[in-house]
Amino acid sequence: MADAPAITESIGTETIDVNADVVTDASDEQLESYGVLWWLVAGTFIVILNETIMMNAIPRLMTEFDVTARAAQWLSTSFMLTMAVIIPVTGWFLNRVTTRQAFAVAMATFVTGTAIAALAPAFSVLLLGRIVQASGTAVMMPLLMTTLMNVVPEWDRGRIMGRVVMAISVAPALGPAVSGVILQFASWRWMFGLVLPLALLIAYVGLRRIENVGEPTAGSVDVLSVLLSAFGFGTSVYGLSLIGGEPIHLNVAGVTAEIDALWFVGFGLLMVALFVWRQLSLQRVDRPLLDLRTLTHGTFTVGLILMIVAFMGFMGSMILLPIYLQDLRGLSSLQTGLLMMPGGLAMGLSGPRIGRLFDRFGSRPIVVPGSIAVVGSLTTLSQVGAHTPIPVILAAYVIFMAGLAALFTPVFTLSLNAVPQHLYSHASSLLGSTQQVAGAIGTAISVTVLAWHTATLTRSGSSAAEAAFGGMQWAFGASAVLSVGILILAWLLPKEAPEGAGHH
Repeated sequence: MADAPAITESIGTETIDVNADVVTDASDEQLESYGVLWWLVAGTFIVILNETIMMNAIPRLMTEFDVTARAAQWLSTSFMLTMAVIIPVTGWFLNRVTTRQAFAVAMATFVTGTAIAALAPAFSVLLLGRIVQASGTAVMMPLLMTTLMNVVPEWDRGRIMGRVVMAISVAPALGPAVSGVILQFASWRWMFGLVLPLALLIAYVGLRRIENVGEPTAGSVDVLSVLLSAFGFGTSVYGLSLIGGEPIHLNVAGVTAEIDALWFVGFGLLMVALFVWRQLSLQRVDRPLLDLRTLTHGTFTVGLILMIVAFMGFMGSMILLPIYLQDLRGLSSLQTGLLMMPGGLAMGLSGPRIGRLFDRFGSRPIVVPGSIAVVGSLTTLSQVGAHTPIPVILAAYVIFMAGLAALFTPVFTLSLNAVPQHLYSHASSLLGSTQQVAGAIGTAISVTVLAWHTATLTRSGSSAAEAAFGGMQWAFGASAVLSVGILILAWLLPKEAPEGAGHH
């Protein structure tokens, strides 16, 4: 009997031989079928880069504007706070506007904030610029993830997510490196001055080429949900940022009161609880601001918790390492930036390959080794001292970032694959908002442990240098202990390869 004729079918960017059950990579030109994604990736990269770009500039801004370290730190904290407040609303927003409209709003807001920051004559104006920047950034990441889930077929999501992860993970990792190079040769204003034309170019070309994905739906926003979200997430992040500092002093009608950071956190958690209650009520009439039915899908919930813990360690290390390298080891901002750059590059270069491996083998063979790498590298960093070789620190940081890349790509993909299509925007918003809160928690824990143990050692008679290095070790050690949770959660993820995988 004659052989059956060869049957081939083109899907997305791959060519499938049905008889051979083999998928081969198509040409780069065929990637244009995902064209809408690449401009969203470019926009997301440039806006998220600014989340951490200020970290290396804090000492210079303290001098120029004559503000304290805690006040200057608000240039980063306000960014996270604004993101945490706005992202929960984006699930509703993205369902009500077209892709082009959402992209236009996000980039226009970001460009406006960048211009304000670049020209800021006073610290308060610079802070305002950062808040406006963050408002645009808060829309971009959920927009990118929601569009990806609607455009890319399930069997190809790991590969594409591996490329997209560069924007959502590598950008904040490269922030200190980029700012370190700029600060070595130019004013801090150029951190915004160089970003501004790039953002304008991406916005202009993106609006010319981006096509709408899906159709917007009509509906009104629940004002009470917006208020509860703003007060809940905003106050929680604000309180977390104050942990380890002095209480807030309020003077009302001649009566002075001290408010500890934990009061803000407690009030914020109460508002979050009321927000959750409100969403559960609105789900009965299918009008929630943030649909929590995403949490009824076990894989999404496990992935969400894993991402929270991972992001805590990520942002904690991002604030600790520059302090260690500059304040304790005497490196310049340029040297610090260059030392941290290979970690960001390791994450970016490994992302696409990890995506392909995930499509073929599933999550556990990638996520478990990645978790071990994160725990091991943070444990190594918890032993840093006055004479720790710089190559050892560099190696530990590169392994740490590569381990995070092995987590982010599979977990993002698995988590969003686990929810039905009509919940994609809400799942993306929930992932984004909890990441910002997790980043604030990770930063607060790291700074608090650093300050507390340093003070404890000082009181016990240790020298200033010994106390500082001891505090740093405990701060990295706290992140290492938290990261053990990642290893446990990794085993709870589905171990099988996604349906349709295994063909790359």
